[in-house]
This record gives sequence, C-alpha cells and structure tokens, in this order.
Amino acid sequence: MLEITSRDNPRIKLLAALVDDARARREHGQTVLDGIHLLDCALNAHVPLLEVCVSASARAHPEVAALLARLPAGTATMTVPDALFARISPVDTPVGILARMTTPSVLPTSGWISGNDTSLVVLDAVQDPGNLGTILRTVAAVGIGTVWLTPGCARAWSPRVLRAGMGAHFRLEIAEQVDAAERLLSHTGKVIATALMTEGKDIYALDLIPPAVWLFGGEGQGISPMLRARATDTVTIPMASGIESLNVGAAVAVCLFEQQRQRRLAVFGRVFI
Repeated sequence: MLEITSRDNPRIKLLAALVDDARARREHGQTVLDGIHLLDCALNAHVPLLEVCVSASARAHPEVAALLARLPAGTATMTVPDALFARISPVDTPVGILARMTTPSVLPTSGWISGNDTSLVVLDAVQDPGNLGTILRTVAAVGIGTVWLTPGCARAWSPRVLRAGMGAHFRLEIAEQVDAAERLLSHTGKVIATALMTEGKDIYALDLIPPAVWLFGGEGQGISPMLRARATDTVTIPMASGIESLNVGAAVAVCLFEQQRQRRLAVFGRVFI
C-alpha cells in the first residue's frame, strides 16, 4: 500500500476535487464513495474501484481491514495520515476509507417501454441531494429497478446523493438527463402523476396492481406541464386539513409502498394478520 503524506500529491488533489467539485466529477467521469457501507455495497455489486484511500488509524479497524482484504488483486491503494484524510473527506467524522470509481453512464432504452412488467420511476427536477438519495433508496426497497432523472435533478452519483442512497445506486439502473416527456410519447400503459389534494384521485381508491410509470416532481415547482401531459392518472395522498403537500421523498414512499401493498394482496389474498 502506497503511503502519501503531502496534500500536494496529484492523487490527493484529484480525490479532493472529486469530493468538492461537481465540474471535476463531470470532467473526469469519476466520483467518490465514502465509508464502509458504500464500499461494501460496491464490492458486493462487483463495481471496479479505481483507487482506495485509507487513513493511517483506520487500517486497524476490523471492518476496514476486511474490506481491504476483499479488494480485487491489482486495486490501487494508498494510506494517508489521519489529518490529511480529514481534509479530503466529505464528512465531519470520517471512518477513514474512501474510494474512487468511474461514474456509470446509463442511457434509457426502448426496452422498458415495450412491455416491461415492472414499474418505472421518473423524477423531474428533484434538486435536493438528500431527497434524491432517499428516493433512490425507497425505489430499491420496493423492488423497482429503473429510475429516470430529467434535467434539473441533482447528479445521482455525487457523494451527497450516494451517502443518502445507502448503496441503493448499485441495485438500480439510473439514467440521467432524460427527456422523459419525449420518451413516454409511445408508452401506452399507466402513467401516474402526483398532485395536490384538490387535483387528483385518492391514491387508496386507485388500482395500482398493473405496472406503472410514476412521475414525481421537484420540491418547488412539481412536475413540468409537458411531462404531466403524459399522465393517464393523477393521484393525491389524503392528509389532515390544512396540510397541502408532503416532502417528495415521503410522497414517493407512500405511493410506491401502496402499490407494493396492493400487489401483495393480489398475490396472497386479502388476509390481514
């Protein structure tokens, strides 16, 4: 394992840039995984890691040592003093392990539109990294495998979104910068948009068993008019009087788990235990 002590080392400068600068991540086509859990998920998904950086004290951490032992032969590794690691880490209290990886580039294909039996989630201008990561985690939890992000969404593979996603990225096909309104023109199935309470059907009164394209809008403006025009159904989540809307992450969880609930009842029968 290479030992580096200078913050002026080119490898350290690259890591620091990838942590702090979205432009650097775009130019290099790389991003940073921070912490034991994300690296564990990446290794479980057989994601190639370009380089692993460990703080001096973390090498004695049992979980870090176990991760290092699992690295494929030939993976570049380096160790740095704790103070230097703290300077480049994206969190205030780092565990002591980071990794560089190539940012995946996934383009939507026509395959999903032509008769897939699973649902799809489209996120329209969801700008908050924490919300985006939480949504990706929810999508993975219900077993949906594909997410489209329209222009204006936070970058899915930024360190903040990765941390909030808790490894969900490695279970999903995530396509970014998608013109979803255009791509859904040929789709003949159910397309569901969420809306304020006075604008749609009660979600609990809608048949959600068939696969659907779910449309969720950003925190401020919601779903764009062009994308909303593709919806075959508009749903609302019933709430207490005086409450107009939910955080988009909460709304996604309610909608997708209601679909999962209905599907489970259809399979196992309407028996409540």
